[in-house]
Amino acid sequence: MLRLSFAFLALLALTACGAGGTSSAPNASDSAILAARYVDDSQPSVTLFTVVNNQSGSGAHSGLLVNGSERVLFDPAGSFNHPRLPERGDMHHGMSDPMVAFYIDYHARETYRVIEQKLSVSPQVAEMVLARAKARGAVPKAHCANSISAILRDVPGFESLGVTYFPNRLADQFGELPGVMTRVITDDDADDNHGVLLIDPVEVAAKININGN
Repeated sequence: MLRLSFAFLALLALTACGAGGTSSAPNASDSAILAARYVDDSQPSVTLFTVVNNQSGSGAHSGLLVNGSERVLFDPAGSFNHPRLPERGDMHHGMSDPMVAFYIDYHARETYRVIEQKLSVSPQVAEMVLARAKARGAVPKAHCANSISAILRDVPGFESLGVTYFPNRLADQFGELPGVMTRVITDDDADDNHGVLLIDPVEVAAKININGN
């Protein structure tokens, strides 16, 4: 029974962040990345996004927003893309506030909610995470939580994190870190939610439901 349960859990892990295979992330030019570069002057931070199935409660995807010398989104093996966000190796550049809202609303729908867990860090820690995420490159399918947990695990302040393939497990561990601020974002959009990329940013911010501290 235990072996069967473990096999079932492993199958769930493989369904998270897509099925098997390798990521085919675009490779944006240096000039495009430089032109899109976005700097947010607020406190440096690391934010974990976890997409959760509303019916089963299983984790479907993990993404990592890093606010350091620039604000970028590491979205390993993710399906999100935007013409204004040059992407290289699963790293999206140019993550302004409207683009962060787009990312959240792209995933939040009637069948999925998004858990946002934000932790303020030192500039040095933010740069360390930023450099590691950039160096990680394109991630194989089903390795979203695994790649993020591997990047964070021995960074100062994140040493308690274990490497895992399960988005929910990573979210649980991340939520135990001192100082984490958590929000849950829900939306009643239909499951075919990709049209959000055409919506005005003000409309995006107005229609999603956010709960948290």
